[in-house]
Amino acid sequence: MAEAQLFVSQDEFTCSVCLDTLTDPVTILCGHSFCLKCLTDCWDQSQECSCPQCRHTFTTRPELNRNTLLNEVIKKLKKTTICPPPPPQNYAGPGDVECDFCTGKKFRAVKCCLTCPASYCQTHLQPHYEGDALKHHKLVDPDRNLKEKLCEKHLKSLEIFCKTDDSCICMKCVVTGHNGHKMVELETEREEKQRQLRATLSDIKRGLEEREKTLKETRRAMDKMKMSVVREVEENEKSFTALIRCIEEANRKLTERIREQEKREMEKAKGVMEQLEKEIEQLKRRDAELKELSETKDNLHFLQTFSSRCFLPADGDSLSFTVTGDFSSEDLRKELSGLTKSLEKISQGAIMTRTPSGAPHLKPAAQGRLLGHQRVKLNTSGGAHTGHDRAPRVPRVTAPHSAHPLGNRPIQWQRLQRTNGKCTSFTMAYI
Repeated sequence: MAEAQLFVSQDEFTCSVCLDTLTDPVTILCGHSFCLKCLTDCWDQSQECSCPQCRHTFTTRPELNRNTLLNEVIKKLKKTTICPPPPPQNYAGPGDVECDFCTGKKFRAVKCCLTCPASYCQTHLQPHYEGDALKHHKLVDPDRNLKEKLCEKHLKSLEIFCKTDDSCICMKCVVTGHNGHKMVELETEREEKQRQLRATLSDIKRGLEEREKTLKETRRAMDKMKMSVVREVEENEKSFTALIRCIEEANRKLTERIREQEKREMEKAKGVMEQLEKEIEQLKRRDAELKELSETKDNLHFLQTFSSRCFLPADGDSLSFTVTGDFSSEDLRKELSGLTKSLEKISQGAIMTRTPSGAPHLKPAAQGRLLGHQRVKLNTSGGAHTGHDRAPRVPRVTAPHSAHPLGNRPIQWQRLQRTNGKCTSFTMAYI
């Protein structure tokens, strides 16, 4: 008679402990079969004897006898086909949750039971789908921090949210420590918190958009400010460069006039000195002649030459010339001192700012201490102004006629004139 062919699956003859084909199979009272060595090692390492698959506990350790019929079936199965080992990808790798019931090399857990609590691979998870006592357990996705989902006091799954204490609790905590508290299921509280989270995210998004807009406007304003500062510095440099040139030109002209005046005075003095030297020589000769005449014994000679020699030489115009010995410019110093003070006020004055329309408004915490700027110009009347504040004007000073050394001609110093924002003249005129 032909042998009947067996159609069996690999899981029916696999030890749930070593996940390999049963070797020396033994069947315990709950009906599950294991390798004799696997079950013996499992019970030797545990304080109680329970089924590794359904967790049924035995009060006394049962005697383990090999299931002869099952052993013969497995031998025949090995002759016909050999069960391939589980695929390598089922083994737990770095970062994976390992099955708590695998011995040796552990497989990757596919579910965690919050009721047990434990992690199970696909093979060890089957009793939760097949056994009536385990079907109602709460299964979740694998989690390395499974203890965080359990009550520290009762080691039960956290299934209720206590609004009064704002904490997650287990069913035993509901009865023992939260009587009279307002409690809801985790899903219900999650929906409420989710709504609050969406509202918060909406506020954050709105605040983010406002700040990004303000940041963009602020950057644009800073770019404009930088351009304005560069332009203002260039204009100020041009103005002060022109002013410096005018001052240098005025100094050069004044020095030239003083030197010219000095030259004229020196030439006059030199002429006077030459004339005086000639007159001194004449007077000395006349003095010698008169002394000689006074000592003569000849009365006739004395009387004949007295009229032609006893008189003084004619006085020259040089005796009325006065040499200027001190070139003093006190009034000029006062004038320049006033100009210096005006420039100091310009350099130390506050720079006024003007906020353009449409500029971003920043709160004090965001804007910091930003200093603004305003153009400072020399006005055409010789003063300076920033905004609406004018610097003191330099007065026109006229040196007194008697005190001025330049040919007794007073000089009127005129202010700096500006045309189209440029320095055009800084002159002095004789009156």
